Amino acid sequence: MPLNPTREVFITCAVTGSGSTQDRSPHVPRSPKEIAESAIDAARAGAAIVHCHVRDPETGAPSRDLKLYREVTERIRESEVDAVLNLTTGMGGDLVFGPSEAPLPLNEEGTDMIGAAARVEHIAECLPEICTLDCGTMNFAEADYVMTNTPGMLEAMGRMITHLGVKPEIEAFDTGHLWLAKQLVKDGVLDAPALVQLCMGVPWGAPNDLNTFMAMVNNIPEDWTWSAFSLGRDQMPYVGAATLAGGHVRVGLEDNLMLEKGVLATNAQLVEKAVTIVENLGAKVIGPQQVREKLGLTKRAPKS
Repeated sequence: MPLNPTREVFITCAVTGSGSTQDRSPHVPRSPKEIAESAIDAARAGAAIVHCHVRDPETGAPSRDLKLYREVTERIRESEVDAVLNLTTGMGGDLVFGPSEAPLPLNEEGTDMIGAAARVEHIAECLPEICTLDCGTMNFAEADYVMTNTPGMLEAMGRMITHLGVKPEIEAFDTGHLWLAKQLVKDGVLDAPALVQLCMGVPWGAPNDLNTFMAMVNNIPEDWTWSAFSLGRDQMPYVGAATLAGGHVRVGLEDNLMLEKGVLATNAQLVEKAVTIVENLGAKVIGPQQVREKLGLTKRAPKS
């Protein structure tokens, strides 16, 4: 199969995530100020899109606090550095079962299940240009944790996001998630052409091999736009793989803490490294305004 490299590539920086990385690197931002500043630095380095979660400023634990989202959004929008804002809707679908012989009742400490409107409340409040939509349910690394996104929940969330004029970024962690995404578009829940993020190597979703990667790429409709990432030391190889396969790229501390073996990275450093890889492959890194034009995004002004 011939190569079909992307000639104009946009880079997404996943700034902080919701994983338990807050104590593994001093560069993982916690407070809204730190998250916004790290996002702005990533944009200066060449990221057109900044993908943001929020964390408790004191503990670094993942949070759904609307005030934290509002502060991050306003700080980024008020900066002189332009960036496309992408907020997560991934939280609020967490089920943690009891041990295998006694799965019920659920573990209250880790379970966080809320309704569709609550999961997109910060999207309605902040109106980012893009928000994620995790397009399926899966076993997610830990023994008894399930990331839960039922078809009914996704339909409800998808309709709300579309109604708000925000572009959903479909997070596909496995092949069936693409199948469901195409059905949501067919049913009119999501608009076409859609935007997809291929999430590779996340236990226990799509494995991190190139055969699976290309199987997913080949199942994306030709008029859709897609990006891809992988975790840890495979983050930078996937910058090259996605570019060569016709997509766009994502890097950032949500997915990888290291610049190289033994060297902790900042978000800006990861973006700079991705820019070098993309340009060395003969592609051009494009900026936020070109991304808005490409994806039909609406930029909201800072609140007065």
